[in-house]
Amino acid sequence: MKIICIGRNYAKHIEELANERPDNPVVFLKPDSAILPRKNPFFIPPFSNDVHYEVEVLVKINKVGKYIDTKFAHKYYNEIGLGIDFTARDVQAKCKEKGLPWEKAKAFDGSAVVGEFYPKETFDLENLQFQLYKNDELVQDGNTNAMLWKTDELIAYVSQYFTLKKGDIIFTGTPAGVGKVTENDVLKGVIKDKEAFHIKVK
Repeated sequence: MKIICIGRNYAKHIEELANERPDNPVVFLKPDSAILPRKNPFFIPPFSNDVHYEVEVLVKINKVGKYIDTKFAHKYYNEIGLGIDFTARDVQAKCKEKGLPWEKAKAFDGSAVVGEFYPKETFDLENLQFQLYKNDELVQDGNTNAMLWKTDELIAYVSQYFTLKKGDIIFTGTPAGVGKVTENDVLKGVIKDKEAFHIKVK
């Protein structure tokens, strides 16, 4: 399986990081080794002093697809979840300065939190509220209605470049409110009043 991540899919998040609004979805990958094992804490890697949380709605692919038409994209997933794309922001900044890939900042071990998945019928994916709490304080409050590219559009776009396979996970982008994690933080993700994950930072 592979993890396909979408960057800059919420306008306010683009603004908070002073990034340029893209003409097409920004796509990057994480290896399966990036998935944080269930019930494990997240360990801040020794190569970064500025790791940020980024909560995102997840989609799990349920069958093989290539060059998928947007109108048929809904047939390629039946589960929705919530996760975190941890980002070593200081490492990413250095990569950006030199025009280098982001993998060291985005794809390191444990950088992908994958919470519980739920049947997609549970939610209205066009208007889905989700939150991230840090130490019981609300830090990110997003809604999929603010996505620049909707889920089906993302699947159609990504499938032009990568064959989607059963079990692949798409991270659909993060809303505004990203921030630094520190040792002993507790992060909780909520999607439509359901707790999708609860992790400790070490």
